Amino acid sequence: MKETQDDGKGDTVSRTSSFSSKSLVLDIDKFKGDFSFDGLFSNLVNELLPSFVEEDADSMEGPINISTTKGLSSPLFPEVESLLLIFKDSCTQLVDLRKQIDGKLQKLKKDVVAQDSKHRKTLGELEKGVDGIFNSFARLDSRISSVGQTAAKIGDHLQSADSQRETASQTMELIKYLMEFNSSPGDLIQLSSLFSDDKRVAEAASIAQKLRSLAEEDIGRHSAAMQSVPGNAAAGKGLEVAVTNLQEYCNELENKLLTRFDNASQRRELSNMAECAKILSQFNRGTSAMQHYVGLRPMFDVEVMNEDSKSVLGEQDSTPNPVDVNVALSDRYKQITDTVRKESATIRAVFPYPNDVMSILVQRVMEDRIPSLLEKLLVKPSLLHPPPTKQGGLLLYLRMFAVGYERTQELAKDLRSVGCGDLDVEGLTEALFLEHKDYYVEFERASMRQLYKAKMEELLAEGHLPSKGAPISPSHQNLSVSVVTEFVSWNEEAISRCKLFSPQPANLAANAKAVFACLLDQVKQYTTEGLGRSREGLKEAASHRERFLLGRKVGAAAASAAEAAAAAGEIHFRSFMVALQACGSSVAIIQQYFANSISRLLLPVDGAHAATCEEMAAAMSSAESSACQGLHQCIEIVISEVERLLTAEQKATDYRSVDDSLMADHRPTTACTRVVAYLSRVLESAYTAMEGLNKQAFLTELGNRLHKVLTTHWLKFSFNASGGLKLKRDINEYGDFLRNFNTPTVDEKFESLSIMANIFIVAPESLSSLIEGTPSIKKEAQRFVQLRDDYRSAKLASKLHSVWT
Repeated sequence: MKETQDDGKGDTVSRTSSFSSKSLVLDIDKFKGDFSFDGLFSNLVNELLPSFVEEDADSMEGPINISTTKGLSSPLFPEVESLLLIFKDSCTQLVDLRKQIDGKLQKLKKDVVAQDSKHRKTLGELEKGVDGIFNSFARLDSRISSVGQTAAKIGDHLQSADSQRETASQTMELIKYLMEFNSSPGDLIQLSSLFSDDKRVAEAASIAQKLRSLAEEDIGRHSAAMQSVPGNAAAGKGLEVAVTNLQEYCNELENKLLTRFDNASQRRELSNMAECAKILSQFNRGTSAMQHYVGLRPMFDVEVMNEDSKSVLGEQDSTPNPVDVNVALSDRYKQITDTVRKESATIRAVFPYPNDVMSILVQRVMEDRIPSLLEKLLVKPSLLHPPPTKQGGLLLYLRMFAVGYERTQELAKDLRSVGCGDLDVEGLTEALFLEHKDYYVEFERASMRQLYKAKMEELLAEGHLPSKGAPISPSHQNLSVSVVTEFVSWNEEAISRCKLFSPQPANLAANAKAVFACLLDQVKQYTTEGLGRSREGLKEAASHRERFLLGRKVGAAAASAAEAAAAAGEIHFRSFMVALQACGSSVAIIQQYFANSISRLLLPVDGAHAATCEEMAAAMSSAESSACQGLHQCIEIVISEVERLLTAEQKATDYRSVDDSLMADHRPTTACTRVVAYLSRVLESAYTAMEGLNKQAFLTELGNRLHKVLTTHWLKFSFNASGGLKLKRDINEYGDFLRNFNTPTVDEKFESLSIMANIFIVAPESLSSLIEGTPSIKKEAQRFVQLRDDYRSAKLASKLHSVWT
């Protein structure tokens, strides 16, 4: 066994020594590229570890000798020594490799430092060379610039010398020509061929103008010198002949060119026209040619301008229609614009200054042709003796004025778009209408007064208004909302003209205020007179009733006469309420129109809005005053009829029936039924005619008057118990009807009357407790309790003495 162990140990040592001899040699090249530590480790141990694995497997396959195992003294992993040797050897090699690498790095670092120093030195030398090159280029550029400036100066001197030579040459030529013109007055025969050659007309015109300017300048200079220094009187005398001859020659030349221009114009030879116009432009910029051309245009012929008025106004004896005139004038202005546009094409092809020619052409249109048409279109009428309404009245003039102004403004815009140079065509347009605009508002106010008068005459002719002195009939239409609406339509049309003629906010506010004041006057007069006529009807109804009462006193009245008087009062009551409703609607229309259309126009002027509101309130106050008086008359008519019905229908037995049992008939009395029916019928129109506080005030006043009348009426009767019940039934009937008035004070009064009626119903011994239990009726109860039929028999005066005191 011991020998076996020794053998094993020796085998291990030998294997270790064999691995040591075969240790892996590490090369630096193995670490280049894709280096893998796992691969390096495998190369170190793969030769040793597989043998150990094989031996371990062989030992596992054989039988296990327990005794031998227990005595085993060899290591479990005998290759450890070999591996340690291999690892130590590898570490030694790796340390050597690192030293080699460090040495190479140090050498490389030294080489890099040396090369960097050398590179820096080279760069410094290059920078010095580049700076030298830049300096050389700067010196070269400066030299080139200096040479260029010298060349430019030389060129300028040469050009100046050439110009002076040219000027001298031209001056010599001009002096030569000037001497020719200065030979003798009116002698133009000995002139150079230049001034007689038709082919050199342009050159001759240019030279003639220069000579003329030169001569005139010389004369002016010598005239000044003559005034300052005595003895120089003849200094400029020689050139005066030249000026005269030059003026004569220029006139002849200009006339010749104009003739040639006219001939070319007739033949429509635009090139020849342009040539003549170019030459003529040297004579005062060609103004004579421009004016000559414009003056000969066919559009300014008398026949053409007469045709304007005929096409727009039609036959002389007929009254023009503004709508038709509007269409015809628009068409005529369109034709004028088209003509100007065609002329513009010719002008721009012919004249060197086309804008100046267009300015002259458009000015001629606005100063000759358009005024000729407007003079016949706008014939200003007389305010003292205006034309009758059947012939259009003042309104026709205002409408024609608006049509002419608006269409002419559109024409001015169209002409501006076609082209008119610097001409203020809008200012010329305004100047055409200044005469009409100065008194425009006066014509507008007079027109509305004329329209109002004509409308009243129309209503009178149609029977809607009574003739002067005729009795007021309910069939007459005293007030109509449609008439007020027509007033507003007149005013709207007038305001639209104000906006057209007064674009400035301040002027517009002043004109709008004046025009709206006319509407206020119209509505004030119409409503006040309408309500006045309705009030006259109410007066006639009251007079009819008084005549009936007077007749009845002498015994000559009849039931039919009473009913007729009542019917007349009822009819006039309804008529007034209809008028009142129309008046209220009219005021609402005016207020709405003011808020929507007038108010904003007045804001630019301080105080205009407030002043107009005051005027409107003052205008409405007269109608309001008339309405209040009429409402009082209506109340009087209603109360009078109620009194008549109560007097005629109320019987003494109504409240003191023979059957004094409490089981009597509890229906309202005939008088109560008739009064309530009458009130329901007659007040139906009042409910719709008024609204708001006005309605409440009227119904409150009427309710209070009814309470007073009924109270006074009942004080004429005596009551038993059943009569008290009948009275209470009547009071409740009146109260139920008057509750529709929505007047709390009236309702309270009739509730107190209903409680008061209990005085006639309760037993005598219960009166004290009833009166003391309801203090509100105590004052009236003292009067009503005396109406009990048992007041004396039951000695109620003494019984109730303590209650009153």
